[in-house]
Amino acid sequence: MEKSEAVCGQEALDLLNCVTTSSFDQEKCLKLLMSLRKCVLDKKVKKFSLTEQNPAKSQDTDTKQG
Repeated sequence: MEKSEAVCGQEALDLLNCVTTSSFDQEKCLKLLMSLRKCVLDKKVKKFSLTEQNPAKSQDTDTKQG
């Protein structure tokens, strides 16, 4: 079974991981930020949202809009 991936999810994850490293590289993170920005503009992303990995933990987070 294939795992679905969020739109621009990899770009967002790469940027978050970049800013959390102990050897913070501002130039690298800026490139990743610009990559994420390009992705959200190209794919017309309006909003990001984090969801539970395990839906059994909280049934309330299953509500989706739009």
